[in-house]
Amino acid sequence: MLTRRFLVSSAALLAALPGSALAQDVAQAPVGNVGQARASSPEGVLTVEVGVTGEGRPEYTVTRLGRPVITASRLGFILTDGPKLERNLTVTAEAPTQHDDTWEQPWGERRFIRNRYTQLRVHLTERGGLQRRVDVVFRLYDDGLGFRYEFPEQPNLTSVKIGEELTEFAVADSGTAWWIPAFEWNREEYLYNRTAIDSVGVAQTPLTVRTDDGLHVSIHEAALIDYAGMNLRRVEGGRFKAALTPGLSNAAVELTAPFATPWRTLQISDSAAGLVESSLILNLNETNALGDVSWFRPMKYVGIWWEMHLDKKTWHAGPKHGATTENAIKHIDFAAKNGFGGVLIEGWNVGWDGDWFGTGWDYSFTQAYPDFDIERVAAYARSKGVEIIGHHETGGNAFHYEQQLDAAFAQMQRFGWHSVKTGYVADAGGARVKGPDGQPRLAWHESQPMAQHHLNVVKTAARYQVAVNAHEPFKDTGLRRTYPNMISREGARGMEFSAWGQPGNPPEHEANLVFTRLLAGPMDYTPGVFGMQTRSPDGIATTWAKQLALYVVIYSPIQMAADLLENYEANPAPFQFIKDVAVDWDDTRVINGEIGDFVTIARKARGSDEWFLGSVSDEQPRVLTAPLGFLDAGRRYRAEIYRDGPQADWKGKREDIVIETAEVTSADTLTLRLAPGGGQAIRFVPVGRSRR
Repeated sequence: MLTRRFLVSSAALLAALPGSALAQDVAQAPVGNVGQARASSPEGVLTVEVGVTGEGRPEYTVTRLGRPVITASRLGFILTDGPKLERNLTVTAEAPTQHDDTWEQPWGERRFIRNRYTQLRVHLTERGGLQRRVDVVFRLYDDGLGFRYEFPEQPNLTSVKIGEELTEFAVADSGTAWWIPAFEWNREEYLYNRTAIDSVGVAQTPLTVRTDDGLHVSIHEAALIDYAGMNLRRVEGGRFKAALTPGLSNAAVELTAPFATPWRTLQISDSAAGLVESSLILNLNETNALGDVSWFRPMKYVGIWWEMHLDKKTWHAGPKHGATTENAIKHIDFAAKNGFGGVLIEGWNVGWDGDWFGTGWDYSFTQAYPDFDIERVAAYARSKGVEIIGHHETGGNAFHYEQQLDAAFAQMQRFGWHSVKTGYVADAGGARVKGPDGQPRLAWHESQPMAQHHLNVVKTAARYQVAVNAHEPFKDTGLRRTYPNMISREGARGMEFSAWGQPGNPPEHEANLVFTRLLAGPMDYTPGVFGMQTRSPDGIATTWAKQLALYVVIYSPIQMAADLLENYEANPAPFQFIKDVAVDWDDTRVINGEIGDFVTIARKARGSDEWFLGSVSDEQPRVLTAPLGFLDAGRRYRAEIYRDGPQADWKGKREDIVIETAEVTSADTLTLRLAPGGGQAIRFVPVGRSRR
């Protein structure tokens, strides 16, 4: 019996059927052979091929400039309410289409983003039986690709209960991986493992790898709205399989067709810098659903926060209570004096007393402690032109929080507060959500019910003109494009780990984050600490210059000056950079970088002609070069430099910093000398401009 095969290339389809969506027959191929439907990115850098094995199992491959990146990797599903969608499938493909537009971010790492891709839609249809159909849609960019499953409306596939996704990513070459474990108690707050690709266990995404020939690949997802978070389980060699976060039943996901899954994404670059400069994750999300969000202003803020982590104050009521009226007014005055937009106040509301961790039943999100006069604080902040950043710690109790959302955000709107920091402190698997019976049920932080909850919070907040900065959050998958009030989040080990008695974040941590967690989106890392002695016996593994550089290196539209106010008042010279640095950007350039070793980033301030540069190192001293070609040609700039002093070291003289100026142009190249655990921060101001 002959098996009919032929290749469907993008060129052939477009030539035969210009503008047509008619399907092309690309019947089954021999076992292990993929290559039946094919499309390439706009400049031909990446190519995807999709086909089926002799058993009708769908697979795809990815090549870059003709070299394999992802070898034959399966597609499909295990369902808990019907036969699996995994074999006896045929493949047909529509004519690839091209898309090219540019869109504007209301705030972000860069103002304008080009969205240029080739789209290929592949139909997977059962032979005989129920004849169910699932589409796989690929979008190919020159720096990566995304693909998702789309379940059309059909009589034999209405209610869909997904037990497992069979999606695979078989990395073609050996190399090194940077990853944190999945399904562990502390959610995303782990230090990054650096192992061989074939030594990864079960990992969260983004998972970043560098192959032995220097190719950089990050695996993640985009537009995760009503679905379970995807983790990656290594099954053999460099082959990874999707591992969905469990739901409330034997299904991880329960939906009704028609629906689409999140995009499964691959960012691919010759360099680590290319991963950071990619806009793939944002581009795969839908356009702005909120319209004008000018009521949110990117800003720097101070807060009643670090003193609790140092055990100088408490969140709960008592003699050391931090969120008092007096302390709030002190912070408002400081913010107003130094040009900061906001003040975060944690521990203001009743519910912190007793056992709140992982329970959250006693929280009120409108009632303040008696020693916190919320009306007076709100009025005083308004008089000073400072916004209070609301704080809603839930103890992971999404069920309880949702019952108060409208009242809480209505109160914030009345006070003129436009941003809130939410928290979900509970062990993984210990979040509380509403079950099918309307009663609270325990759930994983990245389960489908929690995805629904976080979207509900963001949509509700938007109705009251409130932006959300979530801690202990659902992972970032670029939804800030669709909901621009989803401004930042935690989702990794932040600065507070360096305040506690346990060993803090090591010097390599931030250089890991840039090429892993931060590929997903902004992080509220809370830099700017000058007080180096903390509850940890080793202090903070950093230098002052590095703390300044983090304002440029780690992106967020809200940036905290996290330290105690007295440490800033005692050190006005280095504090000047924190006052000057922007938080919203027209452009971003990655000058150099290697995962976990070092990185140098330059950003142009939104609506300004100033540039800022930040460079950080791991535990090793570094000498890096920074060409200044990003500056305007023919223009002179005053470079205000904050660099490690000659004795600076993360183990010793952390405070050794040199502050100096130099005149530079775009033709110059700076030499950056970074101490062990150190950094350098620079502000570039056109000559002739006065200091603001």
